[in-house]
Amino acid sequence: MASPSRSGVFAASTDQRVERFTESVSFDHRLYAHDIRGSIAHAEMLAEVGVISADECRQIRETLTQIGEEISAGQFEMRIELEDIHMHIEKALTDRIGDVGRKLHTGRSRNDQVSTDLRLWVRDAIDRTDALLLDLQRAFVGRCERDADAILPAYTHLQRAQPVLAPHYWLAYCEKYERDRERLADCRRRVNSCSLGAAALAGTSIPIDRDDVARRLGFESVAANSLDISSDRDFVLETAFVLTMIQEHLSTWADEWILWSTTEFNFIRVPQQFCTGSSIMPQKINPDVLELTRGKTARVVGNLQSLLVLVKGLPLAYNRDLQEDKPALFDIVDTVQACLELAAPIVAGAELNRAAINERLDRGYLDATTMMEYLIKRGVPQRTAHHQVGQLVGLAMERGVRLADLSL
Repeated sequence: MASPSRSGVFAASTDQRVERFTESVSFDHRLYAHDIRGSIAHAEMLAEVGVISADECRQIRETLTQIGEEISAGQFEMRIELEDIHMHIEKALTDRIGDVGRKLHTGRSRNDQVSTDLRLWVRDAIDRTDALLLDLQRAFVGRCERDADAILPAYTHLQRAQPVLAPHYWLAYCEKYERDRERLADCRRRVNSCSLGAAALAGTSIPIDRDDVARRLGFESVAANSLDISSDRDFVLETAFVLTMIQEHLSTWADEWILWSTTEFNFIRVPQQFCTGSSIMPQKINPDVLELTRGKTARVVGNLQSLLVLVKGLPLAYNRDLQEDKPALFDIVDTVQACLELAAPIVAGAELNRAAINERLDRGYLDATTMMEYLIKRGVPQRTAHHQVGQLVGLAMERGVRLADLSL
């Protein structure tokens, strides 16, 4: 069974080793719904401009919908000799409705087809990630009232620094995730441009209506330059970077709560349904979800690096190298979304150990900065006040007492 893309000029059949080496359906099959959506919009536009008839459009639309349902139900056979999901769908279409199906690819190339499918997929991924970030923000905000009177020791250099209210701490994370959401929204704007009509790289002489397709697919604009857009993967790199930033912020939170859940800190109790035990030590309650969130950050960063190297030095326009963008992108999205799905219930269900926290607040001279600022407000120069309070801290340390226990 030859791929529809390999006909005419080819006199020899494809070496089976090449089929195994070049196939991408093993990972790009997840684009099937977006491919079908894009193809239906393309067919409807072809009918609108008179390239195909209304009846032909109906046959294409109904058959593509049926194929999509079969793929969704796991009733569609994938074969590596058909290379990718796009050729699988086209071959199934032409097998079922013949020459009518062969008209679908009029005025387009796999280059602009794949770019459009991927933009649709990335747009959906951005929207879902944004919703998950909002859930996580709500989980932190939801803690604020419950923990309104809780005071936490804040740290610099992992040394106790100053006391802060717990809600101030929780909202600090919300600020990070808000910046992440702003980056997602900004990124989405550049993703949301339609590639269809670029064809292989130079457009098409077929009288298509690019604006019509863009409108049907919910794109805000059509790409301006066919040579650029047919091979552009900036939107993949940018999305990958924004998601990597999200994962870095999740890793920071996870690392902090891992420390806080240790016996040595004992600040927080992670809900047991998000912990695991040990095969040999009966007492262990390990924060494995938090540890894996931190650990999976490495693979997200690695995938971003792979994408950056992948596009380095590629000449215009499309090159087959770009097939390799999808495994890295898909894994980044899957990993970040999986971590976000678990983060919100962990945040909502964790309990502060106030007794342990209050004990730490009573040690470490967290009130030293406040004492220094009191002196400044009384007219003492900052450096003088800093030195004087430092001397008092040293005296308190020698005596093993709090600053408040020193006599005037």
